[in-house]
Formats: sequence, C-alpha cells, structure tokens
Amino acid sequence: MKPKWIMGLAIAASAIVSLYFIIQLNLEFAILSMLIMFTLTNCARTVMYRKQGLVRESKWMLWMAMFFAAGSLGTLIYILMF
Repeated sequence: MKPKWIMGLAIAASAIVSLYFIIQLNLEFAILSMLIMFTLTNCARTVMYRKQGLVRESKWMLWMAMFFAAGSLGTLIYILMF
C-alpha cells in the first residue's frame, strides 16, 4: 500500500474517532484524537512541502507537528493521571 494512502487512512480514522468522542461527550478523548489528527496532517504536509522543494514551509510544518505531538503526549498523561 502506498504511504499516501496509509497516511490518509490514519487521518480519516482519527477524524472519525474524534467525531465519535464528541458525540459521546467524552471531551478529553476528543481533544486527544483531534491533536493526533493535527499531528498527522502536519506530518503529511511536511512531506508534501519537502517534495515540492519548499524547505522553509516544510520546517514550519515539522515544528507544528512536533508541537501537536507534545500536546498529544501531555493530554494523554493528563488523562492517565486523572
């Protein structure tokens, strides 16, 4: 399977999971799944920009992806602690 398809399926799955948790009113897990979705979309944009030769934009998206990944880990730790 192509990496683009795998990344697209992962993004779609995280969007569906976040919508499920929003409907169930479990907002902590909804926020966690949305942060994971943002991390995955920014990773996909990083690869896309790098292939297009847009180095500065690629670095920016990489830093945004790392920010959302850190937020995801922080949210997961918060959920596990409380």
